[in-house]
Amino acid sequence: MFRRGFKTSSEETALKIRRKLELAPHDPVDPAAIARLLAVPIVTPMDLRELPDEVRNRLTGEHSEAWSAITVSDGNKHLIVLNPSHAPTRTNSSLAHEIAHLILGHEPSMMFMTPHSGVSLRTHNKDQEDEANWLAGCILLPRDALFNARRLGLSNEQICVRYEVSPAMCRFRVNATGVDVQMTRMRKK
Repeated sequence: MFRRGFKTSSEETALKIRRKLELAPHDPVDPAAIARLLAVPIVTPMDLRELPDEVRNRLTGEHSEAWSAITVSDGNKHLIVLNPSHAPTRTNSSLAHEIAHLILGHEPSMMFMTPHSGVSLRTHNKDQEDEANWLAGCILLPRDALFNARRLGLSNEQICVRYEVSPAMCRFRVNATGVDVQMTRMRKK
């Protein structure tokens, strides 16, 4: 269960981000542009020179389906490491999720320090994961964007293409926002 006002605040945050990026409320947003706005670099395992080759090869090979993105921190600055083998729709969702943790100021429930580098890897509790998932969905497909898409007669497939999201994310947001129910009621009037 989300804290009171969280869902409304998430929709407002998604719209504020678009305003800062000089986008209309219904425009698609590139999560990488949000990371740039927040001064959070995005890299892949190939960019991490200090990462042992054996670890890099496991992350990009045999374990590539086990992870999508992770935020690394030195306590002051953040860095998002993305899995380069995933589809753009999954990458967008993963990046939006990591950005949501940062926007929400989530403190990790566990931190692992990597030997010799002083870099920490973060994990979050279930409530924080749920909040980050919700905000990520709002960032990618805010209610205003979905309402506009339906007003224009766009199908779920067309929404997926326009906003570079997966069918699962589209269904989730359409159901969560109730835009189809609202459109049906408006058409009946």
